[in-house]
Amino acid sequence: MTRPIIAIVGRPNVGKSTLLNRLVGRRIAVVSDFPGTTRDRIFASVTWEGKELTLIDTGGWQAKPSSTLEQKVKQQVEVAIAQAEAIIFMVDARDGVIAADEELAEALREVSKPVVLAANKVDLASQEDRLGDFYRLGVGTPLSISAYHNHGIEALMEAVLAFVTPSAEGAAAGEEVKIAIVGRPNVGKSTLLNALLGDERAIVHEAPGTTRDALDTTLNWKKKNILLVDTAGIKRRGRLSTGIDYYSLVRSLQAINRCDVALLLIDAGEFITTQDFHIASYILEAGKGLVLLVNKWDIIPQEQRKEFKRLLEKRSNFMYYIPMLYLSAESGEGIGRVLPLACQVWQERQKRLADSEVDTAIAEAVESYPPPRAGTRRLKVFQARQDSSRIASFVLQVNDPKLVEPPYQRYLERKLHSQFGFGGVPLELIFTKKTKVAK
Repeated sequence: MTRPIIAIVGRPNVGKSTLLNRLVGRRIAVVSDFPGTTRDRIFASVTWEGKELTLIDTGGWQAKPSSTLEQKVKQQVEVAIAQAEAIIFMVDARDGVIAADEELAEALREVSKPVVLAANKVDLASQEDRLGDFYRLGVGTPLSISAYHNHGIEALMEAVLAFVTPSAEGAAAGEEVKIAIVGRPNVGKSTLLNALLGDERAIVHEAPGTTRDALDTTLNWKKKNILLVDTAGIKRRGRLSTGIDYYSLVRSLQAINRCDVALLLIDAGEFITTQDFHIASYILEAGKGLVLLVNKWDIIPQEQRKEFKRLLEKRSNFMYYIPMLYLSAESGEGIGRVLPLACQVWQERQKRLADSEVDTAIAEAVESYPPPRAGTRRLKVFQARQDSSRIASFVLQVNDPKLVEPPYQRYLERKLHSQFGFGGVPLELIFTKKTKVAK
């Protein structure tokens, strides 16, 4: 599923993070938070009125950055603007227009992206008369909102949704398998791509991808159409060079949103980093298949490999169902196993189970380990089935969804994985309240 990217931009302290928190925390189905390079929360994938979106919360834009850090933040805002399908430009209604607002408005006019101007901190109806000043920014009609008090949010999102292309499943296009190669810079993504194409030269075509310097490559592999979503070749572009990690992160996000299965490449020489886990978490929360590829395996001495694998499996135990492959893209070791494993995970995503199988498995899991009590009440599961309209999704009818604790949900997910496989595929459990049937 491809999620349109919406960037939230503005100078410091206008309420960008408050707006993100509001959108994530109220009346929407939260999919994930994706920690970034300079802030605790920078990406959030959400569903608003049935449309799936990815929001990017950026740092504060400074008209004249006074430090290297402020300059990097400004460059990262530019990257987010370049990659977004639409932009929420936030200003502070109480302060009126200041120099930083004017400079950012000028930058937004130059990129010709759809902009929704949100005048934040309008907490009272009597403050509406402060909006007139913002028309001179030249980016459209200002909408009055209060992110903190939840005023005007629905009108704001209605304006945003008018500019974006609705997300859609890319399933039935002739069984095309979309595989993204993602990872931090310099882990060997380009080398892996070249190695995969070097063995399979049945290239059908090359088509421009969604980013300016990426090419998607289609190849035919064992009678399957494989679309390799390329996130390699991230170029250092002038003033964006210092924000290269952020640029990589945004591009990886786009590739993940478009793919069926993500190949997450890590560098064996660096073990596994926090940023690797951030990317893995986003892949899983986005409901995509995942294969973890440990590249540069040839540099690890033979006597250290067993301990390396033990430590990696221990540190990544939350990904117990994710297949791992040790390889060297440069030497070719393990390359022949990459596409078969990715297609196997893709096949697992297509798996459909009979309602009776799912219901029996959940009933046995509950009987084996009953849910803990919450006060005087205990969760009861009446019926379980696979949701035919969503990939690897299961609907459980319960007495009260509020009684579902995260540890117990993870327990049920582990049981389903154990019994039915779904290797490399995150499972989504949806708990709904059992409704009484009228007599």
